Amino acid sequence: MKIARSAAELPHEGEVGLVPTMGAFHDGHLALFAATRAENETVVASLFVNPAQFGESEDLARYPRDESRDAELAEQAGVDVLFVPEAEEIYPPGFETWVEVERLGAMLEGVYRPGHFRGVATVCLKLFNLVRPRRAYFGQKDAQQAAVVRRMVRDLAVPVEIRVVPTVRDEDGLALSSRNAYLSPGERERALALPRALAAGDRSLLDGLEVDYFEEADFEPRVLAAAVRVGSTRLIDNVVLEGDPS
Repeated sequence: MKIARSAAELPHEGEVGLVPTMGAFHDGHLALFAATRAENETVVASLFVNPAQFGESEDLARYPRDESRDAELAEQAGVDVLFVPEAEEIYPPGFETWVEVERLGAMLEGVYRPGHFRGVATVCLKLFNLVRPRRAYFGQKDAQQAAVVRRMVRDLAVPVEIRVVPTVRDEDGLALSSRNAYLSPGERERALALPRALAAGDRSLLDGLEVDYFEEADFEPRVLAAAVRVGSTRLIDNVVLEGDPS
């Protein structure tokens, strides 16, 4: 596996599949890599902790980072190129151009994390322009993110196909997330109310947790989505109500 730190080092031959990530790889990422490997000649995974999608009070400074571990896991999963750009590669001096997906970016997560999806859409478009993939892969757990990126690609005629891979869960039902590492054992037990409430369609199962939202959203496919806070950790999850998440 090659580690590329600048766009000049990226391959553009054949069909390229891209998995945009912020690192801290887990089995959810490995499922994305596997799907990409199955459908493309070249697999590129980007590893960039995007400051533009973190709010002022959010966890940018403590977000888990372990490039050597991530590189080892990516190579074992069949990734051909790990793209690890510096911030200046993505946001060069004087950067002032942003992508805003208005309606989809303002609901649900957008209410509680203003500016978040502006950062997501902008960095994804930048990565699409640098990597030039035929397909890009996202997890169903971040259903709104996938919907925002899909809308951006359609509206701006970006020549990339957006593929969504089903959510990967631990045996206890908790959706895999890099932020799960923040949970104490007791908090993790409390967090299991989130997937249980979504599976049952019953908000009352979240009693005792701080709930930001528990709502149906007309994405592609339609989902029941929720966000809760367990201690200082904020978790999101969703279940598909209709349609095929792939």
